[in-house]
Amino acid sequence: MNLGSYGVNFRTASVELRERLALDDAARDAMAADLAGRFSTETVVLSTCNRTELYLGRPSADDGPLPTPGEIAAILTSRLGLPAEQVAPLIEHHADRAAVRHACRVASSLDSLIVGEGQIAAQVKKAFEAARTTGATGPLMNALFPHALKAAKRVRSETGLAQGHVSVSSVAVDFARQVFDHFGDKSVLVIGAGKMARLTLTHLRELQPGRIRVTNRSPEKADEVAGWCGGQAVPWNELAAALAEADVVLSATGSPEPIVTKTWYDARVRPFRRGTTLVVLDIAVPRDFDPAIHDGSDVFVFNVDDLTRVKEQTLATRRKCLAPAEAIVEAETTLFLAEWQRRRSGPVIRDLTREFDRVRAGIVSPLLSKFNGKLTDEDKKQLEYAFKLFQSQLLHGPIAALNDASRGGEHRTMLETLKKLFRLEE
Repeated sequence: MNLGSYGVNFRTASVELRERLALDDAARDAMAADLAGRFSTETVVLSTCNRTELYLGRPSADDGPLPTPGEIAAILTSRLGLPAEQVAPLIEHHADRAAVRHACRVASSLDSLIVGEGQIAAQVKKAFEAARTTGATGPLMNALFPHALKAAKRVRSETGLAQGHVSVSSVAVDFARQVFDHFGDKSVLVIGAGKMARLTLTHLRELQPGRIRVTNRSPEKADEVAGWCGGQAVPWNELAAALAEADVVLSATGSPEPIVTKTWYDARVRPFRRGTTLVVLDIAVPRDFDPAIHDGSDVFVFNVDDLTRVKEQTLATRRKCLAPAEAIVEAETTLFLAEWQRRRSGPVIRDLTREFDRVRAGIVSPLLSKFNGKLTDEDKKQLEYAFKLFQSQLLHGPIAALNDASRGGEHRTMLETLKKLFRLEE
């Protein structure tokens, strides 16, 4: 096996450079095909917001060297007009076993900006399937990437690495879930129309609420967000009435002071709610809602500090899972390499068995002919069985030694020795 991974990621390159090196699906597939043809390698290209990585390999280590990081840098930068010397030092390169381990760590989200994030396994699978569809993969990549995804599945199922959410927007939705067990009859009110409001609303929409309403000081922005989410725009001067009817409020304005004070809420909203439950997700900084509105009975107000605290607790829990997750990756790396070595042993074992079959037949057939008429059919079966048993026991030692060598560093030497010892290449 001759395998290499090359890439820039959130540790080695700035976000500006990563953005320039990022590849859309068409560019990714074109690069995989180009590299496969240019270097006569199997190739998989992975490009996400945090990394652009190239996996190149050949089934045999005898098929010549793989490209250098400098050559890869030249290819990555050729379409950008950047000097390759600027990118080459930023490329993280892994070879053979380290490349196998890296692929498993990436798929398992151990090499992610947010450890345990759930998107990377699907992105790895998509990149591999795209390369396979375009014909850029072969036996090595077709074995490696399913194995890396299997390692990722083990990490998710056997550790707590993927449990809990670690973005403010997703944690906000978790808070709403703690109060309500269903959302089909719930009304969501969105106050604000910025990036954080949209991001959190994306998660809220997954709960499939019965109604979404949007209000903003700018009617145009309220109309835009309402159209995007399939909701209804509400005039800003009807905020009090909208709050009285809401079950969940998502607030993320840029106001320098609270837009809902306790005095205003108690006078304009609380009397009209009739004791119904309200969850306020106040992700604005500064806060949009006076925290004194929270009573822990009918009104629950959660702000960014609350959400961040849960996020940090989740990350701390995930960090405790790193050691068992890394152990799984290490075990799966060793397993893949052993299986790959055994796969290479297959042709030699086959040829060795065929050669012994040929020699045995050359001895047994004349022997049976010599005793023609003197042996019963059962005698002939017993004689043939005895020679086959002798052959199996004779081959057991070399085959067992070859399989043992596949778990160490002597496999290639053992293969060559058996070929020469039994003249399998002649």
